Amino acid sequence: MTLAAETLAIGYPGRTIGRDVSLAVAPGEALALLGPNGGGKTTLLKTMLGLLPPHAGMVSLDGHPLSALGVAERARQIGYVPQVHTGIFAFAVREMVLMGRTAHQGLFASPSAKDRAVVDAKLAELGVTHLADKPYTMISGGERQLVLIARALAQEPRYVVLDEPTANLDFGNQGKVMRQIRALTAQGLGVLFTTHDPNQALRYADRVALLAEGQLKRTGRPSEILTSSVLEDLYGAPVEHVAEAGKTVFLPA
Repeated sequence: MTLAAETLAIGYPGRTIGRDVSLAVAPGEALALLGPNGGGKTTLLKTMLGLLPPHAGMVSLDGHPLSALGVAERARQIGYVPQVHTGIFAFAVREMVLMGRTAHQGLFASPSAKDRAVVDAKLAELGVTHLADKPYTMISGGERQLVLIARALAQEPRYVVLDEPTANLDFGNQGKVMRQIRALTAQGLGVLFTTHDPNQALRYADRVALLAEGQLKRTGRPSEILTSSVLEDLYGAPVEHVAEAGKTVFLPA
């Protein structure tokens, strides 16, 4: 069982920006997508979510074309966490998370007791129950990201896709979010996330895929393929490798 890109060409109407991309994420696995800005990471995620049609190849879920599934069924299978945003409307946090239950509701249906129970459980799981009645627009960036993860989990998906989940977060909140991502795999979910930080891939991912100029450069275990020379080639900038207390850290040189 996998969520997979199969010889995928990605892009927008009239413009293809990547070709021959093949990768897959399995249940219980975290796959980090690493690469420079403009390399096609977000476009690939949107294509694998079914938000953009592939220009060639296909996205499959358990061997079946994702395009054969309706929008609601896709939402029941794959949760999506976008980059941190401030939001426009002052919905209460509980209502924001409740939006994740729409995939399980009929058209114009009111939330059921089960829907509300799932929401409360996900708020507790992410440690944000105390925020339930606060306006989403009035909580911190790290708290908002945890709420967005809770909303995705309220869909009760088998896979979760996160686009730069720690973008613009402070050091402490980055750790909270990444630990939650690791916890999802322990629950058996397949997780695909993008990041600019190779250290996050080293610590929290089971596998890493390197994407630049729309091309998949390498995939494999982070400890095996992430080296200073590989990262310098990927980003076109010098990278320093620091080994301390048995741990590897990469820093811009």
